[in-house]
Amino acid sequence: MDNEAISDLFSGLGPVEIRRMFGGKGIYHNGLIVGIEIRGELMLKADAESAGDFAKAGCKQWTYTGSRHGKLVSMPYWSVPDGALDDADDMKPWAEKAYEAAKRAGK
Repeated sequence: MDNEAISDLFSGLGPVEIRRMFGGKGIYHNGLIVGIEIRGELMLKADAESAGDFAKAGCKQWTYTGSRHGKLVSMPYWSVPDGALDDADDMKPWAEKAYEAAKRAGK
């Protein structure tokens, strides 16, 4: 997804800044990271308060097998619900959830 498409998708949240990171992109709103794009997949930040909403919508949490001890590591990013990738209006509530999670993480 190019930067313009990402900006358009997050337009309901407001302006976003897109920065290169880890071979992907970090998506920031008001200086807080709200999402990432990695390996062509867009993921949104979630926390204990919002992760259940993402799970109920059929989203998957980003996990990977750690190099130490081969344990599964869960990251605070979740896939975007079906349909929200195609429409800024559908993305807005999910982007807002990601921003709220980012604000809580910053405290």
